[in-house]
Amino acid sequence: MAFGIAMNHTHLHLDRNWLDFDQVKAAVDKKHPIVITSEATEAVKQCREYLDNKLSGSDELFYGINTGFGYLQNVAIDKDQIEQLQYNLLMSHACGLGEYVPKEIVKLMLMLKVKSLSYGHSGVQLQTVERLQEMYNNNVLPVIYTQGSLGASGDLAPLSHLSLPLIGMGEVWQNDSKVESKQILDQFGWQPIHLRSKEGLALINGTQFMTGYGMWCLMKAERLLQLADLIAALSFDAFDCVLSPLDENIHRVRPHKGQVATATKLRNLLQGSEIAVQKKQQVQDPYSFRCIPQVHGASKDVFENVLHVFLTEINSVTDNPNVFPDQDLIVSGGNFHGQPLALHLDFLSIAMSEIASISERRTYQLISGQRDLPPFLVKNPGLNSGFMIPQYTAAGIVSENKQLCTPSSVDSIPSSNNQEDHVSMGANAATKCYRLINNVEKVLAIELLTAAQALEFRRPKKSAATLENLVYDFRTKVDFNSADRILHDDMNAAIKFLSEFRF
Repeated sequence: MAFGIAMNHTHLHLDRNWLDFDQVKAAVDKKHPIVITSEATEAVKQCREYLDNKLSGSDELFYGINTGFGYLQNVAIDKDQIEQLQYNLLMSHACGLGEYVPKEIVKLMLMLKVKSLSYGHSGVQLQTVERLQEMYNNNVLPVIYTQGSLGASGDLAPLSHLSLPLIGMGEVWQNDSKVESKQILDQFGWQPIHLRSKEGLALINGTQFMTGYGMWCLMKAERLLQLADLIAALSFDAFDCVLSPLDENIHRVRPHKGQVATATKLRNLLQGSEIAVQKKQQVQDPYSFRCIPQVHGASKDVFENVLHVFLTEINSVTDNPNVFPDQDLIVSGGNFHGQPLALHLDFLSIAMSEIASISERRTYQLISGQRDLPPFLVKNPGLNSGFMIPQYTAAGIVSENKQLCTPSSVDSIPSSNNQEDHVSMGANAATKCYRLINNVEKVLAIELLTAAQALEFRRPKKSAATLENLVYDFRTKVDFNSADRILHDDMNAAIKFLSEFRF
């Protein structure tokens, strides 16, 4: 078995305290185990005790606790059938189809579900939260599917698949194979959880499918935005561009935060470049070079906005109804509605698509035979096609990204017999954003491949030290292209180089 907690004495503590971006990244990168704090433990136990007392002393109907769900909200459930109601809920709502959710996102979903339940407003048993925690720490990752959520009643279908192993049903991943959950429970000596009132709804009402995808996309987008500046600076020198558009005075009078930061970053990256300071024949450069600060910077500003929304969401309670023991309240509302996430996932997709779009334009300029660079960056063009077709690939990917930017959040299809008459479609926004972010990495890798090739035609002059080090490291993976060869292999090597790059 590949299961087992990583040998790491640092834990990520989960409770009502704010969980920040750095903590999430550290937990993912360093594989920190998670643990709910004593404060969270008491909050969960207190809420469950309150709910038990409330139900035993009253015949009042509370949505999803002793009633049916959705359109069946007015159907009362007998007390002796409440546990069966939880089983029925998980089984009937496990209706996912499509591709498998990547394991790294399943793991994020587990973490974020534990976080949401740790506030003590969901009415779950402590044992349920602890089992989810154990699943995360032991890498017991449920098999979940990408299709099935409307992003409004919670991510019902994917979260049902996430929760099935709690009751010994469904499947989990063992390495790259699917196995029955019961087999894994037996192996760990875990008994199936006997779900009590409200627990099924607490588990599947929530936005953890959308937030799991969103946090993954944000983590990767942060890296790609840094890489985009680095690669753009290399292309800037390889195309022998004019430095004046980076002048701090230009950006001082239009002080968008991302724009100012990007101009500063490029000035620093190009500091000491012999190519940058040599006399230029042109007065201006194409927008894809001249406007790097404005375009990259705008995407960075969107990133910050989206990150704020997602951090607010992962530090929230998103199931329904919410239980407030101190106020003696059980309140049904709509915190499961993914509208803020859907809108901002669409916005992040648009912003990151632009990073690929401007990157492809720089690639095109580099192979166009201008600025004393040979056509398609190859000796003997004609006999050799050189870097002609990688640009085709980048263009095709950029076009696909434009199609993926069609917003999901403007769509809604009523469900549950029109009880759930407006939905966010945030789950579709999430899976589209995931595909798009991976596409951006490919386009940037093609630009790196192209820019490194172009820089060799500037020799013997040198670029800045950071950029020369980048090319040196890249050349340990991909050689200079002196004659035609299978560039598919070079492009894959460039993608792998970026995925492993350390700043």
